[in-house]
Amino acid sequence: MKKMEKKPWNEKKQWIKFGIASVLYILFAIWMRNGWLLVGLVVLADIFLTKFVPWGAWKKSKNPSVQKTLEWIDDILFALIAVYFINLFILQLYQIPSSSLEKSLLVGDYLVVSKLSFGPRVPNTPLSFPLVQNTFPIINTKSYIEWPKWEYKRVAGLGTVERNDIVVFNFPAGDTIAFKQQNPDYYSLVQQYGREFILMNKEMFGPVMYRPVDRRENYVKRCIGMPGDSLEVRNNQVYINGTPGQNPEEMQHNYYVETDGSLLTKEQFDLLGVSKDDQMMIANQNILSFLEFSDNTARVYRLPLTQKALHIVEKLPVVKKIIIEPDAFGGPTYPVDYETGWTRDNYGPIWIPRKGETISLTEQNLAIYHRCIRNYENNTLEVNDGKIYINGKEATTYTFRYDYYFMMGDNRHNSADSRSWGFVPEDHIVGKPILVWLSRDKDRGLLNGGIRWRRMFRMVDAL
Repeated sequence: MKKMEKKPWNEKKQWIKFGIASVLYILFAIWMRNGWLLVGLVVLADIFLTKFVPWGAWKKSKNPSVQKTLEWIDDILFALIAVYFINLFILQLYQIPSSSLEKSLLVGDYLVVSKLSFGPRVPNTPLSFPLVQNTFPIINTKSYIEWPKWEYKRVAGLGTVERNDIVVFNFPAGDTIAFKQQNPDYYSLVQQYGREFILMNKEMFGPVMYRPVDRRENYVKRCIGMPGDSLEVRNNQVYINGTPGQNPEEMQHNYYVETDGSLLTKEQFDLLGVSKDDQMMIANQNILSFLEFSDNTARVYRLPLTQKALHIVEKLPVVKKIIIEPDAFGGPTYPVDYETGWTRDNYGPIWIPRKGETISLTEQNLAIYHRCIRNYENNTLEVNDGKIYINGKEATTYTFRYDYYFMMGDNRHNSADSRSWGFVPEDHIVGKPILVWLSRDKDRGLLNGGIRWRRMFRMVDAL
């Protein structure tokens, strides 16, 4: 009698499990807005009810070693699948590699990035290895398979990108790369060396490769310009639609600081918050002459300083002269293949494309927006006899399909950002940093302040 009672209860329990799993799976399919996913209910029904496929056959092995090994494999596969879905749709870990957002986010900060903040993307390349962006280390091979390839779709999240948000995104100019020289980007390399030279010198540049959107390198910057804005930088001040924009509290610029011959001390650098990598002494006489530092006995530093740090430097008795880094040192700006007269510190005005907005195409417009039209929105674009052809048809206007954003670093003179490589399309947005879970200062030993305890497990918005 006991055996006869056990079977109905087991069947009831399996139906309960199937019901819970099905509801969760249906909600996931609705969230993904993909009816084809409902085919997976057949698999769930077989796992819990019909059991035509022997999913757990390995558990019946009488060999303890085989059973133990298969248990380990089962646990590892489950963990990898769980990490894969968490990484795709909920959270991603990210490390700050450069100083472009100092002092808001520091080199050595390890972040938790929320993909739910702006809504997670359905992956363009769903078959990929978890926690590896595009290339397996050491063996230098792709960590993803390009087929199947899904089109861009973003599902519902907790909000949308807002002005002054810190945003993680895929590097737009990273669609094409020279594998051995990925910084500066491929298009800047073409402008500098020419495409043929790059293709003919694989020892120097490596193979030229294309990367899908979700496999491009992750960058982190602050969103300064929103879709539809007209943005301009005048003497290092950002203007949005003609009005001065809000400057980040810890915004930095580079300054050339001349002393009376004395060296700045470690304590002074610590007070200024200048890392060892940024403690640059200028010995080039051409630069010193250009900056009109004529005293050969003086010492000149190039330092990134916040306004607070600048006021401290101005009060140091050994400091004789301070000059903000000139515009001439800023390097090339976007668009790289068209002479606009814009510079790093005096840029624009430039209109940021908005979904559904139509522009008249001119020579200057085409220079600014041709990457949006061709590279990001996947149209063919040609110019013949002064006429513009989009997808084989003559065009005098273009209507944008995506929203675009203008990203800048808080460390304004040490940031390769939208002033260098252009707009960030909406399909490149990854998520929002929400938490610093670890922060390491590479200038210090682990037992000598190498862990920034005050930053650990703090929300990014509260830093």
